[in-house]
Amino acid sequence: MYGARTLPWPAGWPGEALRLVAFGLLFLALAALLSPLWWALPVPRDGIGPYAATAVTAAAALAAGWLLLRVADGRSAGALGTAVSGQAMRQAGVGMGVGLAGLTTAVVGIGAVGSLTYSAAPGTTTGWLTTVALHGGVFTVAALAEEALFRGYPFQVLARWAGPVVATAVTSVLFAAAHGMNPEVGVLALLNIFLAGVLLAVAYLRTLSLWFATAVHMAWNWAMATLFDLPVSGIAAFDTPLYDASVGGPQWWTGGGFGPEGGLVGSLGFGVALLLVLRLRVVAPDTTIVAAGPLVLDRTRGVAQRMRG
Repeated sequence: MYGARTLPWPAGWPGEALRLVAFGLLFLALAALLSPLWWALPVPRDGIGPYAATAVTAAAALAAGWLLLRVADGRSAGALGTAVSGQAMRQAGVGMGVGLAGLTTAVVGIGAVGSLTYSAAPGTTTGWLTTVALHGGVFTVAALAEEALFRGYPFQVLARWAGPVVATAVTSVLFAAAHGMNPEVGVLALLNIFLAGVLLAVAYLRTLSLWFATAVHMAWNWAMATLFDLPVSGIAAFDTPLYDASVGGPQWWTGGGFGPEGGLVGSLGFGVALLLVLRLRVVAPDTTIVAAGPLVLDRTRGVAQRMRG
């Protein structure tokens, strides 16, 4: 599919800007089309319901990216970073390990100053296992939605147009801004969310895989909310049976009501995760996705220069 005929898009920066506008309009149209279908389903509208509703965002962002890759760039859907292969699944497993390691580092940082205690809560082992599985599915969809928006097609277009550093900075600022209205948010929390955006952008650039970036993102949130029973970016809607967490100590360190991402322990956790992404040898480009021709590689292959000429 790489190199297939496309619609006559403008060359150079006008074409890249048009792609970004087209993505935004197409995403909004698809989300509006899919939303009534979601609200017709018999799913909870409180608690984790709003998180589960991110399925609409994920579907709209992925579909918009896939369609534009085909009609604007002559690529297959796999070029978005979603090609399915054994390598992709192995890297997703590694990504989960990276996310778990980063978040666990943050939790150990809280406990190291005696600020984290657990008390017994109602529940059963079966209920705990069910909750862990349910939350895992919800956080996977939510992470995929955000990765498709912030590290998907728009990121690739920006990286080809202005380079990966600019793309990482712009999308990380937007990623932080998207969390700006969350409960208990503060300056350090927003800086940490920006750092999370950098981590996830580097995770994508190192592998060209949205599966890897999604796995890092999902495992961090899932461990934070479900395994450790802590707030996720200020949201405390996820309750784990059998135990409740209580966090004390200085908010600048623990994050307080925002969760670990609101304090220096979050900075420490994101730093550890970023170091793992940069240093682990298994974190490498997915060859199946490379063959599909992601836009970010056009810059190194010289395609972008030919477009401008």
